[in-house]
Formats: sequence, structure tokens, C-alpha cells
Amino acid sequence: MLFNSSSSAWKDLKNRLLFVLFAILVFRFGSHIPVPGVDLVKLTDFFEQQSAGILGLFNMFSGGAFSRLTLFALGIMPYISASIVMQLLSLTLPSLEQLRKEEGDAGRQKISQYTRYGALGLALAEGMALCTWLISGDYTYYVGWEFYLIGTLTLATGTMFLMWLGEQITERGVGNGISLIIFLGIIARLPEAADQMLLQVKQGQMLTIVFVSIIVFSLLVVAAVVAMERAQRQITIQQPKRQHGNRMSAAQSSKLPLKINMAGVLPPIFAIGAILFPATIARWLGQSETFSFFSNVSYVLSPGQPLYFLLYCSAILFFAFFWTSLMFNPTEIADNIKRSGALVPGIRPGYQTANYIDSVMTRLTLIGAIYLCVIALMPEIMILTWKVPFQFGGTSLLIVVVVVMDFITQVQNHLLVEQYEFSGKKGNRRSGSKLALLR
Repeated sequence: MLFNSSSSAWKDLKNRLLFVLFAILVFRFGSHIPVPGVDLVKLTDFFEQQSAGILGLFNMFSGGAFSRLTLFALGIMPYISASIVMQLLSLTLPSLEQLRKEEGDAGRQKISQYTRYGALGLALAEGMALCTWLISGDYTYYVGWEFYLIGTLTLATGTMFLMWLGEQITERGVGNGISLIIFLGIIARLPEAADQMLLQVKQGQMLTIVFVSIIVFSLLVVAAVVAMERAQRQITIQQPKRQHGNRMSAAQSSKLPLKINMAGVLPPIFAIGAILFPATIARWLGQSETFSFFSNVSYVLSPGQPLYFLLYCSAILFFAFFWTSLMFNPTEIADNIKRSGALVPGIRPGYQTANYIDSVMTRLTLIGAIYLCVIALMPEIMILTWKVPFQFGGTSLLIVVVVVMDFITQVQNHLLVEQYEFSGKKGNRRSGSKLALLR
């Protein structure tokens, strides 16, 4: 038996998994508690017509809670937006950068506190804007300050609760809680989509070979995402020989790992938001006779159109390089290598090392951006070609795969702790038996 079910490490992992399961149940339960005073029938009809816009994107990330205007309608996106803004500010403002670097854990806690305040402010603002839109669209049973108060506080409270729940999952569960909540929101609609596909196959609207091809194609895409997310370019760092008194230490070699996709899933998220937001505004304006020409703008920016694909890829490339330039500083890395007395073989320390690392990172970012474009556009092409009855975009696929990989890694780490603990006890028993024989 490899793992001892009675050990403390195994019990800790079991308790953490049970806590994650409990948090999932709480999240799904709250996703079905509606905001008081909302006409759900009219709202459902509206979202069926707007599934391809920015509202459909928000609805996907919230697991359908946005279209039902439930307690978790805003989801965790206000906190994500506040986190991104604070991360950008901490890289650009000297005061926040000093707070993050010099004060250690205390500084990070202050930045986390500022992020929570920012999330609360965004949730209140988005909740009030959403209530205003509901009243103007006649999607409520009553109007006035009562609905503003109840609706705004309900939506903001739901977001803050999700933020707290995500932090509790990170601390008491397994994996990153915020990422897991986004993951749950995305996969919550997969059973419905699978049921629609099976219904199409049963009714003859989709051939069986097409259905099997979709499954095989999806598995291949997932395998490609896993391979690319794990891919690294390692730069050799050489530590020369050093003399310590009368002793000479041998030369040592280490690796500087550089991920191909340094920016992660943020470029597709930013890109699709930057395109769908003006497209949605243009669609709303185009419904009036005065601004009817905006309907043409909305059409050319809608998914499936050539301009949409071109702008989407261009935005992904831009945000990939922009985010990588903010998160990765080759000059700082080169200075650290120089201060440690190490060097890159064949490259002079300092400025030339920084240029070399920057050139390598630029090529990796280009490859990563092309990979993000392919993954982001493949589901769009699949939807247009095979008429797949759900909008499971490339961004969603990336988030799902990355979160699952992180979750499995966390579980494996806990199991390794249990294995080491079991091996240590076994070694102690053997040592004890040898001592007994010597006696």
C-alpha cells in the first residue's frame, strides 16, 4: 500500500477536497438565487438574442448567473479587474512597487487590501449600472430607489462573497480559489451544451461522424494546450570556478526557464473584451433609426466575420507583448546574474546579456501569441463549420485546461508529501529493527 489513509497528510488532503466540494455546492446554490424584482421571462428572451455579444461573454464566465440576474450575476470579474489594475499600478507606480518589493508579506497584504477595496468599488458601480439598465429596459417589476438599493447591494454582496469564498478555497482547499470559481462558471453550462449536441445527433441534424470528430478534435486541442503551457526555453547560466581560501570550488551550471506563453490567458480575455464591447454598443445604437448605420459596424465586428478574426488576432498579439513587457524585465534579470558572478556562456555580462535574454523572450512571445491566436480561433471556426450549439471559445478552453493542470499539480504535491511521510516512517522502522538486532 503506497498511501496510508490514516496519516495526517492524507487526512489533510481529504479535508481540503471536501472543502472544495462544499464551496462548489455553495457557488452553484447562490447562482440560482435571483435578485428581487427582476422579470426573468423578459430577461431570458433578451439574452437569447444577445448571446454573441459582450453580455454573452459575461454570462459564460458567470455560469449562466448573469442571464438569470442571480446573487452571483456579476461573478468574480470585478475582483479580477481590480487585481489586474493593481498589478499594473504596482509595476508602474514607484510607491506601490517599493511597497511590493521592500516590505515583503506586509506590503503584499496592503496591496491585497487595496485590491479588495477596488473590487468593492467596481462591484457597486457595476451593480448600479446594471440596475439602471434593467429599469430602462423594463426588465423589473418596480422602479425607484428601492430597486437601486436592493439590487446594487445584492449584486455587490454576491461579488464580495465570491471573493471571500475564493480566498477560503486557496487557504483551506486545493489550488487557486479565484481561478477555480471562474472554471466552475465556465463548465457549468457544458452539460446543457452536450445535451443539445446529443439531441441534434438524435434528430438527424448532426451526423454521428461529425459528433465523433468534434470530440476527437477537442481532445487534440486540449493536448496541444497542455503541451504549450508546459513548454519552456531554458537558458544556461554558468557559475565560474571560485577560490575560497585554499580551496577551489568547481564550476556550476544552472538553467533560467522561460515560458513560451508568459502572458497566460490574459491576452485573449483583453482582446475579446476590446472587440465585443464596441460591437455590443454598436448593436444597441443600431436599433434606433437615427443611428441605424451602427448596425453595419456591429455586423462586421461579430464573430465569424473576416474583420473580427483580423482584429482579434491583432489584439491578442498586442496584449501578449504588452503584458509580457510589464511582467518580464530582462535588464533586472541580467543585473541579478551579474551580481551573483554568473554569466550566460558566450555572452558578456550586463547589457549584452539583457539584450540576449530580451531577444529570446521576444521570439518566445511571438510563438506564444501565435499559439493563443490559433487556440482562440479554432473553436470559432468549429462553431461556423460544424454548427456546434454552444459558445465554448478558445479563452474558456485555455482557462479550463490551465486550472485543471494547476489543480492536479496541487493534488500531486499533497500526495508527494504523504509518500515522503510514509517512506520516512518505513525507514525509521527499518532503522529501529537494525538497532534491535545490534542490541
